[in-house]
Amino acid sequence: MQRILELELMEDVDQVIAYAQADFEKPHNDFLQRLKTFVNEPTFNGKALDLGCGSGDISRRFASAFPFSKIDAVDGSKPMIDYALNSIDPVLQLRLNFIHGKLPDTVLPESSYDIIFSNSLLHHLPNPQVLWQLIKKCSAPGTRIVVMDLLRPVSKKMAKTLVEMYAIDEPKILQRDFYNSLLAAFSLEEIDKQLAFAELPLAIEQVSDRHVFLSGIAN
Repeated sequence: MQRILELELMEDVDQVIAYAQADFEKPHNDFLQRLKTFVNEPTFNGKALDLGCGSGDISRRFASAFPFSKIDAVDGSKPMIDYALNSIDPVLQLRLNFIHGKLPDTVLPESSYDIIFSNSLLHHLPNPQVLWQLIKKCSAPGTRIVVMDLLRPVSKKMAKTLVEMYAIDEPKILQRDFYNSLLAAFSLEEIDKQLAFAELPLAIEQVSDRHVFLSGIAN
């Protein structure tokens, strides 16, 4: 099945609320646990960058898991960033900086970061190199990179099956967006070619029937 693009930004208010209030406990916690295992540094006190932070759930989880870290979290959707700002725990405000800006043109506070992570951004991008080249630009030797995203199923029928398996209790708008995201996602082979073109040394692992996990250290 060929890739079918979806809207790059989630800017409809009802869409944002449905996404922000959806039950992502399992995939988001799984992402964070994998990130923590890869970083393997409970007292990490460096600078982290979250690309495509959405409503900020993973950014907040990261800030709580690494209480000595500082995080810049970026998203191109103003309603998403507004939701993130309104949902932040005051305790985290000094360390967690939400930034509204569309990649790759966003001006970031730091020239490089110790950790760069991204969850569920890649499939939104018409051009995947926007993500990979920005990661390269914001990396320094030793930067730890973690990316997780959806994988495109082999058919629309399988995409519908995945929606029924994992989002049947969610609002219709979220079911629609999940289906469209599955169709817009990349295959393992496509991601491998993207990384080769970008010369990024990331390991690729399929970790579920719908997720891929990438990790590595910048040269």
